[in-house]
Amino acid sequence: MPGSSSSHHVSRRAALALGLGAAASVTLPGPRAAAAVSAVGGERLGRSGVQVASGAPRLPKLAAKAWLVADHDSGDVLASYAAHRALPPASTLKMLFADTVLPKFGRTSVHEVTAADLAGIPYGSSLVGVQAGTSYTVEQLWQGVFLRSGNDAVHVLASMNGGVGETVRQMQARAKDLQANDTHVVSPDGFDHKGQVSSAYDLTLFARAGLKNDDFRGYCATKTADFPAGGKKTFQIQNTDRLLTGQGVAAYQGLIGVKNGYTSHAGNTFTGAATRDGRTLLVTVMHPASGYEAVYRETAALLDWGFAAADKADPVGTLVTPLSEQPKGAAAAKPRAGAAGAAGAPVAASATSHTDDWAFGGSAAVAVLAGGGLLALRRRERGRPGGRRRRQD
Repeated sequence: MPGSSSSHHVSRRAALALGLGAAASVTLPGPRAAAAVSAVGGERLGRSGVQVASGAPRLPKLAAKAWLVADHDSGDVLASYAAHRALPPASTLKMLFADTVLPKFGRTSVHEVTAADLAGIPYGSSLVGVQAGTSYTVEQLWQGVFLRSGNDAVHVLASMNGGVGETVRQMQARAKDLQANDTHVVSPDGFDHKGQVSSAYDLTLFARAGLKNDDFRGYCATKTADFPAGGKKTFQIQNTDRLLTGQGVAAYQGLIGVKNGYTSHAGNTFTGAATRDGRTLLVTVMHPASGYEAVYRETAALLDWGFAAADKADPVGTLVTPLSEQPKGAAAAKPRAGAAGAAGAPVAASATSHTDDWAFGGSAAVAVLAGGGLLALRRRERGRPGGRRRRQD
């Protein structure tokens, strides 16, 4: 839980076993120890403090443990804080799940859900209400993933893709291709699994890759949809992205997605994309200090700053090109002009006074959920939980 004084570190041997390569030494953050972090995208992105060009407009006041602002088209990183810090991603990891699995099935394909498809969903998961014995189109399942962050829809799609284990393997391979070397995938749903981490930099890579796919872009921009309730009945589902819907906070003008996440253990995460005057920006915010709405307010503030600073701030790094999209024999992508350091160079970054410790609890309790019981579990409180039970949005 936040505020714990302990920290857990992934050993060098474990990091190598994850296949993260020489450019990434995965170390969970602790206040008393220096952490070797990946500097994919430029040396400055491996530093622990705020990175922004001198002469840029003043940044808003922020409380997040990590954040990043980047230009979607050029890949320029305009500013960042702890860009490669490994943190629990919550449901923003579903962007990588979509990057990996979404292209494999036609949206009109129909799948009848079985109890086996719904096995192994962690207790406390966010659910859209998928029921065994009911048929769904692939489009409806992805609406359940993007709009309601439904782990039931994720597990059905993973089952269609060869199972959870195979999907995790493919997601880790996709992360490696994207050079998202801070990411370790344990489960495709983003729930609180011990050792499952990503970073503001990696989540931004996932969003940028996903937005190249028209279906991905369409799903993350959808506000409401009708979802099967069995037979010929349906019920309406609404997107939990509050900057998109305006629920609880002001809707952000020009927002085109992408994905929010929350668990009572990990806190709030969000990656958003917005377009203004022909320019599209990506912002990722991870774990603001307090307040359920803080992740949306800080994202909106960084988007405002980014649009104001885009023509005034030199980049401090770059979003690298996926390895599969580089010319054969090419080395890892180098930063654009203005981004200091070489991509992939490891950098030692010491903790700062406002770097909090993040400890992982034990493994989440797992329950085999199927049938109409899933729909009942979906009715959970929407605010910030006050108890110890882990919950997810």
